Amino acid sequence: MRLGRDCSVRARLTLVAGAVTAVACACVSLLVLAGTRNVALNQRLHEVLLVDLNVTRLIRLGALPRLLPPQKDVIVQVLDEHGRVVSATQEAAGRAPVVKFAPAVGQIEIHKILCNVPVPGYQDTCMLVTAARVYRPEGDWFIEAAAPVIPWYVDLRLVGMLLGGSVLLVAATAFGTYRIVRRSLAPVDTVRRELAEITASDLSRRVTPSPHHDEIGNLAETVNQTLDRLQEAVERQRRFASDAGHDLRSPITAMRTQVEEALMHPEDTDWIKMSEAQLLSLDRLQAIVTDLLVIARLDAGAKVSREYINLAELVRTEVGRRFRGKRIVLDLQPGVVVCGDRLQLVRLLTNLLDNAERHATSTITITARRGNDHAELEVIDDGEGVAPEHREIVFQRFTRLQEARERDKAGTGLGLAIARDVAEQHGGTLRIEDSPKGARFVLRMPLLAVRRPS
Repeated sequence: MRLGRDCSVRARLTLVAGAVTAVACACVSLLVLAGTRNVALNQRLHEVLLVDLNVTRLIRLGALPRLLPPQKDVIVQVLDEHGRVVSATQEAAGRAPVVKFAPAVGQIEIHKILCNVPVPGYQDTCMLVTAARVYRPEGDWFIEAAAPVIPWYVDLRLVGMLLGGSVLLVAATAFGTYRIVRRSLAPVDTVRRELAEITASDLSRRVTPSPHHDEIGNLAETVNQTLDRLQEAVERQRRFASDAGHDLRSPITAMRTQVEEALMHPEDTDWIKMSEAQLLSLDRLQAIVTDLLVIARLDAGAKVSREYINLAELVRTEVGRRFRGKRIVLDLQPGVVVCGDRLQLVRLLTNLLDNAERHATSTITITARRGNDHAELEVIDDGEGVAPEHREIVFQRFTRLQEARERDKAGTGLGLAIARDVAEQHGGTLRIEDSPKGARFVLRMPLLAVRRPS
């Protein structure tokens, strides 16, 4: 089927090129025939007029014979002032006047093309007919001459030459087009074949780039870039699945171990204490599953609602709902408005606050202000901070530094990754920047200009 499709593409392009060439050849041939026939008609008229001049000369000399010598394809009759035939060629001798028209007074010559002229041998042939006036004292004489009209094809040899040349040109064009298209599609077929050999199990392979900087080279480059993104996405999914499986397996294994030990020694088991431990593991499982669902929705690019959100009001509302284990200092500039999904931005702020509460010594500072063209939200804690070499690592999924594991064993390692994904989905950035003490998380998002009525 693939070869059939490829051949059909070549065949269609070849057919189109051949058809266009055939139409062009037909038009050129018709123009050549029309031009040649026009030249031939003028030549035939010139020949007939030369015969009229020769007959006029004989009349002037008084040497006009009763029977004119044969003229090449020209029939001649000479009429006197009374309309009688006084001289003619062999074909028209003894016959009534062949032509029934004459030049007007003061006009020397007139010519027309007539059909069905009553001349033996030419009944079904259109004739080029001329009528010439010869001035004589006793009355004007008329020379009537007729010759077969040149046919539309002029000459069969010319038609054969044009037809043969057209056939050769169409064949050469079709053959050349087929060869050119075949050579042009060969690199595309190579790219397709190499791409078909690349499977999900071996995404490290790439198609061979074209040595020429043309459309085929651009196609190969685009295919390789797509494969790079695909390989990166697949590796990210594999790491995600591996990390998720590990983080899910740990609490499940702990729960299973506790239950098995309790069943082996039921009389020595503190069932209330074990139930509390099971609830802690279930809480960790629920947190991991919830975060996984959020990340899955973010990765799928699900459509989110967009509304105008005042960052100052959003921060005050969420801070007011939280249990204040640490002192929170707010520095919120009014009129900082962004456009986004309220639930996702609440999740971002909640994750940053959770992280700050885990690491802060006593105080968390939250600021919101306007930049030149962006809104800026900062969450700063007074804890130990994050080392510069770890400032990007903490945003990776399932990444938990040693200090974070010691402070919160129920953490999932997904909170900061979700926060950054939400920021990027809203066209913003989330980074850790320098701070005199503790960690300083900075969120920047596009700012909306809100006009106040005057």
